[in-house]
Amino acid sequence: MRSYFAAIFGMFLVVCSMASGQNDEPFKKVLRREGDDGSKSYRIPALTVSPQGTLVACFDIRWQGTQDLPADIDVGVMRSSDGGQTWGPMIIAMDYDRRLPNAMGNGVGDPAIVADRRTGHLFIAALWSQGNNGWHGSGPGLSPEETGQLVLSRSVDDGLTWDTPRSITPQIKQPAWKLCFQGPGAGVQLEDGTLLFAAQFQDQLRKPSSCFIYSHDSGQNWQISPAAIPGQPPTSEAQLVQVSPKVLLMTMRNESRQKQRLWSYWRWQSQISDGTWDEHWQDVRDPVCMAGLTIHPSGTLLLSHNDSKRRERLTIRTSQDQGKTWSHGRLLDGRLTAYSCLAVLPDGDIGILYEVGDKDSVETLTFARFPLDWALQPP
Repeated sequence: MRSYFAAIFGMFLVVCSMASGQNDEPFKKVLRREGDDGSKSYRIPALTVSPQGTLVACFDIRWQGTQDLPADIDVGVMRSSDGGQTWGPMIIAMDYDRRLPNAMGNGVGDPAIVADRRTGHLFIAALWSQGNNGWHGSGPGLSPEETGQLVLSRSVDDGLTWDTPRSITPQIKQPAWKLCFQGPGAGVQLEDGTLLFAAQFQDQLRKPSSCFIYSHDSGQNWQISPAAIPGQPPTSEAQLVQVSPKVLLMTMRNESRQKQRLWSYWRWQSQISDGTWDEHWQDVRDPVCMAGLTIHPSGTLLLSHNDSKRRERLTIRTSQDQGKTWSHGRLLDGRLTAYSCLAVLPDGDIGILYEVGDKDSVETLTFARFPLDWALQPP
């Protein structure tokens, strides 16, 4: 997947990381607490590095409480130009008028973010629920009054300001489906410039399936893949990475309550739209939750997930064989944890934004960073 020079650079980063020693413990910093800027809750982390090297985090601003859509929810952004040591103020990137009659908060949330390295632009994908059009209430059709909308917002100034969101629902959703929206988490850009977001849809019987959406023209037009698993078990929130020139690896939330993640490869010969899914498999314990997935320039895959039967014990695992097998992992945070999102930083370290708390519910969004060697060490 990588050019020769990128591969050499990746090997250099690994050597430097190993030389730094095995005692490097992750740096951690709380970005959002309940009550910050008047919001009662923050959830659903997404994270990327811009083409200018800025670390850009986005998340749900859940103004009235922890509940999912429909609710009064906006999408927030924070930026760091020093690798996560310090962060600027919160920016509201997506916001619909909650005063609209019968809008039930008119919320937008569950963000995913991707950087377009051809144009320098950033894109956030999110679900807009005008009225009761969240996970449970959304219905068939294409309009905002009928169904939840997959909306995109673009930044052309490194995440400082964001365009008015536009809906791409008519481009990707079948009218009979109940709902179609993004990951959440981090999007991917292929070597040819194609932008991708992991996605999910509920069919006419409300069965959920993981898939992905993609754009060949820097976010103007979008297409959708088939379901990764067209039958059983049901899947929902997913993340994906490109593991070789014409292969994607997807990890999926398993809605069958079997407490293991689901996996599949998407392979193609000429164009990504001509690809097919491999037979799926189950691996890695998981408590029915979203997880983070990324690939280091060295080729090492990293997975962040809750290594438990409930949402706790956020663990970092690595794979050297394109996700076929995973290490036992290293414990990043032993408290109550939930969603997480990974990104490779400009110096080769790994950044992660995750939900964590000490009581009966998740309380904060915390950023952590660590060298690759920390993740590669035995537990």
